[in-house]
Amino acid sequence: MDRDRHRTKSDEGGFTLLEVLLAIALLAIALPILLGLRNFDLELQERASELTAATLLAQEKLLETELSGQYAIGESTGDFPSVPLGAQATMQAVPRAVGYKWKRTIAPTPLELIREIRIKVSWLRGELEEAVEVSTYVFAGRLTF
Repeated sequence: MDRDRHRTKSDEGGFTLLEVLLAIALLAIALPILLGLRNFDLELQERASELTAATLLAQEKLLETELSGQYAIGESTGDFPSVPLGAQATMQAVPRAVGYKWKRTIAPTPLELIREIRIKVSWLRGELEEAVEVSTYVFAGRLTF
């Protein structure tokens, strides 16, 4: 009991040097890992954004082909214009789909009046070329009643 009464302020609280060094070491290990995960997450988000844009552009081109009603067998390629099909041009055209290219392939099928339409949208991601492809089948004949 006497011992408890004679405690000094230095005995009551605080961290030892070993505890502080251990905490700093744990922080030094955890921070680079957490920052690396953040950078990985940003890269994944950018890739998802590119895939979404490419898919929407491919669907747009597929719809444009279907609406034209022209199903000549062959391939064609191009870039995406600043103004999408059916949109009104504004005073300030904002560039869209910069770096994206499309390739349309219309191929015959075993059924004479049915065509397969494939749209491939590609873009450069660093030094690698990424691509998204969509396809559908259309009736290429004329309906007569």
